[in-house]
Amino acid sequence: MILVTGGFGFIGSHTVRALIDQGEECVVVQRAARELPAVLDGERVPVEQADVTDLDALLAIGRRHDITGIVHLAGSYPWPGVPDAPVETTRQVLGGLLNVVQAAQEWGVRRLGIASTIGVYFGADDRGPLHEDTPLSLSASVSIPTFKKIGELLGGYLADTTGIDIVSYRVSGTWGPLGHADPFFAAPALVHAAARGTAPDFSGQMRPPFADDGLDVTYVKDTGRAIALLQLADRLNHRTYNVGSGRVTTNAQVVEAIGKVAPEARLDLPTGSDMQQLVLDIGRLKEDTGYQPEYDTERATADYIAWLRAGNKS
Repeated sequence: MILVTGGFGFIGSHTVRALIDQGEECVVVQRAARELPAVLDGERVPVEQADVTDLDALLAIGRRHDITGIVHLAGSYPWPGVPDAPVETTRQVLGGLLNVVQAAQEWGVRRLGIASTIGVYFGADDRGPLHEDTPLSLSASVSIPTFKKIGELLGGYLADTTGIDIVSYRVSGTWGPLGHADPFFAAPALVHAAARGTAPDFSGQMRPPFADDGLDVTYVKDTGRAIALLQLADRLNHRTYNVGSGRVTTNAQVVEAIGKVAPEARLDLPTGSDMQQLVLDIGRLKEDTGYQPEYDTERATADYIAWLRAGNKS
């Protein structure tokens, strides 16, 4: 049985879906009570309400379930920041990660996967696809890549010292059903506007979007399947894997794809972007798991619009 922290979240619920589709049983750990996500309708998924910062509560789960692997997707960074308690927040974040590793050690799990982010590459030399061995900047302007880099380093150290197979997933921008506004990529806002016949809401963007803004983004069903394959592979040859599409998707491409499904939508964006277009090399992921992205921009856009038009809220 695979334990998935944050298993009812955006990427978590699709990862649980993919693991079940691969024939695995899952138990989900959620800090707060949540109803079963629509993508898991009809499945009987055990849910344990616990906070990973509570070691006793976390270890108790292993007495009720036979845990053979862990996918750790619960938030492992202070976001948004907590300026009045930075030290305590940092202690909780790192303590939660260490608790998950301790649980993996005590339960004798085969593999522990830890979510990282494409954001660790911010500031790196991005001439060409970014490989897992690309040198990373030691600095970061926001908390998420800061704590993900720390998590990767701790994961490597603890893999060496505990003997657990600890793997980091550098996940690209992800969008699709159950998602939310992405601060760097306008696709979710554009799709929501098209599905509902409204003007797009870009209030969640870091800055106004341009047509030629682009990033390696992955449809969430592909992201969940990639993580499931990494968890279940008989053998992995590396400790870090890029999880992405291996291509840049621009807002203009999304608008074009929307036009084929919802031609009535009017989604004009200005040109003139100066956005850094990060794209991941996913050769390592493909070689070790057989993964291939199934959703190109057109298929992803059509699927997401259909999901929203079916009455789903996000």
